Amino acid sequence: MSYEKKAVHFGGGNIGRGFVAEFLHNSGYEVIFVDVMDSIINSLQKTPSYTVTEIGPDGERTFTIDHYRALNSKHDMDKVIQEIASADVVTCAVGPNILKFVADPVAKAIEARTLDYPLAVIACENAINATTTWKGFIESKLSEETLKSIDKRARYANSAIDRIVPQQDADAGLNVKIEKFFEWCVEEKPFDNGGKKPAIEGVHYVDDLEPYIERKLFTVNTSHATAAYYGYTNNISYIHEVLGNKELHDIVRDAVKETANLIVNKHGISEKEQNEYVEKIIPASPTPHSRTTSSVLAVPLSESSPARSALSAPLPSSPRRARRSMLSSVPLSRHTASRMSRATRSPLSLPRSSRSSPLRRLSPRSTVLRRRTLSSSASCRSLRRCRVSVLPCRCGAWGRTHG
Repeated sequence: MSYEKKAVHFGGGNIGRGFVAEFLHNSGYEVIFVDVMDSIINSLQKTPSYTVTEIGPDGERTFTIDHYRALNSKHDMDKVIQEIASADVVTCAVGPNILKFVADPVAKAIEARTLDYPLAVIACENAINATTTWKGFIESKLSEETLKSIDKRARYANSAIDRIVPQQDADAGLNVKIEKFFEWCVEEKPFDNGGKKPAIEGVHYVDDLEPYIERKLFTVNTSHATAAYYGYTNNISYIHEVLGNKELHDIVRDAVKETANLIVNKHGISEKEQNEYVEKIIPASPTPHSRTTSSVLAVPLSESSPARSALSAPLPSSPRRARRSMLSSVPLSRHTASRMSRATRSPLSLPRSSRSSPLRRLSPRSTVLRRRTLSSSASCRSLRRCRVSVLPCRCGAWGRTHG
């Protein structure tokens, strides 16, 4: 394979090596890893290749990643800037809070760029509109003259990623195990009118990210949080064991079937497509390699873990509060709610109005749903205001809803 294209990636962790670099490598890009961790950079510099093993229902598949270089931005910042200035694309998987620290080299590279097409800037973070956030930090460091011609120098595209990295073997080194299922959606519009859209195999370019972000939140995150909640309340430590319990498995399936109505009605995704997506997340007959039975989820909730802390808050003290807490996130059908009530051994009485699935009657701009699904991180700074729920909040307060 010819590697005439070049991509610079900030972050040499498992997602960087096993997800982003895998896609770039398979698409003919030379990958330059940039990190401040001496151990990772030294290992990458000394090792000419590493393996990525995909785990799926049909078994494992291992292949080799090579033709990469690595730079330590603590010691070789000038080289980092030169590489970005001559690259086709720059990506990152460093964590949303680190974006401001990786903005300066990108800004200096944009200033120094002489290529006749713009640099593609794509953040691959577990945050909504992370590239827009990164853009703000980058452009705050650019000169007014550069900003006047920014479209000729850089194009910023938000993305949504979904891929699980299981717990790695202790002696794995640079090698990465990763689930086979993935979704990497990238905005297409920023590359219109002179932009050079990166040709990356596996990337799904879309006009609007919101449907895919909400589908992931209300299917993947919902199923994981629901399984963890009922595992905790039933003294089950592992999610794969929760899904091995027929009653609890069916409860998780019922929960994501309810939220599927929201996705179909609000975003126009076909019922068939959504059902197929649900089946990938929570199969009717889970196998040892199913998404929600993979080892990344088979992690005991230690007493100090955030998940245990979130799930250990006291249950509502009265049926009225229980009803308000549960229905305030996403209304559930009477059948699903009653199954949840039995599983948690907590009495739950529902009003007549909720006996048929309320999701089917909600408008796409339901105030309740938008308040719960589109809240920003600033809306839950005080975790004391949160209550236990079967659904996650995308702000990061996993297993809670906001009071």
